[in-house]
Amino acid sequence: MTQDKKDKSAWRTQTRLVHEGMERSQFGETAEALYLTSGYVYDSAEQAEARFKEEEEGDYIYSRFGNPTVRAFETRMMALEQAEDARATATGMAAVTACLMSQLEAGDHIVAARALFGSCRYVVETLLPRFGVACTLVDGRDLDAWQAALRPETKVLFLETPSNPVLEIIDIQRVADIAHNHGCRLVVDNVFATPVLQKPMQMGADMTIYSATKHIDGQGRCLGGIVLGSQDYVKNELANFIRQTGPSMAPFNAWVMLKALETLHMRVDRHCDNAEQLTDMLVAHNKIARVYYPGHDSHPQVELARRQMTRGSNLIAIDVKGGKAEAFKLANTLEIAHISNNLGDAKTLITHPATTTHAKLSDEAKTELAITPATLRVSVGLEDGDDLLHDFEQALAQI
Repeated sequence: MTQDKKDKSAWRTQTRLVHEGMERSQFGETAEALYLTSGYVYDSAEQAEARFKEEEEGDYIYSRFGNPTVRAFETRMMALEQAEDARATATGMAAVTACLMSQLEAGDHIVAARALFGSCRYVVETLLPRFGVACTLVDGRDLDAWQAALRPETKVLFLETPSNPVLEIIDIQRVADIAHNHGCRLVVDNVFATPVLQKPMQMGADMTIYSATKHIDGQGRCLGGIVLGSQDYVKNELANFIRQTGPSMAPFNAWVMLKALETLHMRVDRHCDNAEQLTDMLVAHNKIARVYYPGHDSHPQVELARRQMTRGSNLIAIDVKGGKAEAFKLANTLEIAHISNNLGDAKTLITHPATTTHAKLSDEAKTELAITPATLRVSVGLEDGDDLLHDFEQALAQI
């Protein structure tokens, strides 16, 4: 392999999203090579021994452990996040599970924000306790609640901000300070904000997690996830967990993610343009009881959101007047927006969290999270903004 020797230190984000991690083969290809291989061969038995002893740094032995295409994706994400190291995973939930389980053991304690994606709550509230890890859920907006939940055995604090689905904002820097003053680590799920709009590790987070399935792919094609953190954590804790348990990203999916990163910055900006325009209309509409959007003045934590994020992203939550029946009718009447529980797609998607993404939560938990039968979550896509406005206006006119 040959690698470009240019000085990359002055490159800005968009340039890094196009070029970082590129290693050309002897054929001089312009697009990143796809190494669709499960294994690797050695020149000798002695070389195989050396690689398994990790005496040949950076060489590959099996694609469950590492692959050149997957590493290119990891390297590009590291540049975007300014992280020391990273490991990609098969899905976003594989990233969450690997990140938490690689650093927790029986007798430890985790404190997590209660406003989490349903599967994330399952991991911290149900799965980890099966292995002897105690869990406490708190209102992530309440800094005193984080402090009060700490125990001598607390090792990890975990949150997502903005939260799924009603977009609560948590002060990353303040929670990071609470964690570090107690000798804990902070893990942030940054999927809603995207790595373009928010940089948790620059605000004190120790690890950042993404479902790359969402905005990073951005076109509904591939599953994937990634965990970013310090070189010490990734090399000595996370990498071995992934190596032994196998939630590895497929090389083809990594290649798709690499190509998608080239347009991530432009896509996220267009997402935000459309979301801001749609939010303005929804806030003023008499059939919408409430709108949740971090970039709008109506959001109760808009000042914190603007301090942490450069823009409000593309997720909007709304409460429709009339409850579940009218919320369903709105979703069913939309022509451009599709009913789907995915998000971050080029297409505008809408879902009813109480019966889909958060259906497994108790009624009490839904109430705590402000998820009502009237709540819809909108992932605003890349369509023409005026067409989206017209689509929502005609659907609202029929309820």
